[in-house]
Amino acid sequence: MNTTSTQDAERALMACCGSRHWARRLADHRPYPDLDALLAAADEASYDLAQDDLGEALAAEAPQAAHLAGGVHGAAATALRAATAAYESRFGHAFVICLDDIAPSEALDHVLASLRDRLGNDPEEERALAAEELRRLARGRLARLLPRTPRAGGQPGPATVTRRNSPYVPV
Repeated sequence: MNTTSTQDAERALMACCGSRHWARRLADHRPYPDLDALLAAADEASYDLAQDDLGEALAAEAPQAAHLAGGVHGAAATALRAATAAYESRFGHAFVICLDDIAPSEALDHVLASLRDRLGNDPEEERALAAEELRRLARGRLARLLPRTPRAGGQPGPATVTRRNSPYVPV
């Protein structure tokens, strides 16, 4: 991340958060001494997103309800599709939620409950929650983007803790 060209860094960062302003800001402030510094800068850039930048980032989150539901059929898949459609109709953007700390076996229930809860929000409150979920998604994606650097003894270093791939959902 620190040694690649600005264009390549921005392209990689755009995969973490779909705001060009966010990606440009992180790329312009390189080098970062470690992952923690990069994550802190990412958080700060996320908190500073203007409404247009947030809209751009939300628009970049492709709906992936089928990814979450996987082989699930029947009532759960129907409920997920209905709740997703209602959310998108009400708020005008994809539902985003970070599931990094949720067991895959609990992800569908968690998403459905969150969709139902968040459908009751007013648009301003929901935009703030969506922004927070995007920030959390970006952090997880950044952590997975960077290669792990082993420390002595072959164990991952503190800035490169092994994390499973996120079953995050922009639904």
